[in-house]
Amino acid sequence: MEEKLTTRPHKLAMTNRSSCGITGLRDVVSFDENQVILDTDMGLLTMKGKNLHVSRLTLEKGEVDVDGTIDSLTYSSNEAYRKSGDSLFSRLFK
Repeated sequence: MEEKLTTRPHKLAMTNRSSCGITGLRDVVSFDENQVILDTDMGLLTMKGKNLHVSRLTLEKGEVDVDGTIDSLTYSSNEAYRKSGDSLFSRLFK
């Protein structure tokens, strides 16, 4: 049976650099009060700032809200992150 991958629309809405709503989320890679790293349908999104916290997270819908003082948003490729999720054997025998 073939598995279908559905891509959700990726949307980022920020208000006054203090709250941010994001859709198209696949996973939360890591977060602390100075940095949040999200795996989105459009790549890894790194948010840097102060007093950051994830106020709402719904992985089933692919949505997250982050509050705090947001200083920067950076997108990067998520291929390395996805490959790191492979098992040790699959990485050894490629």
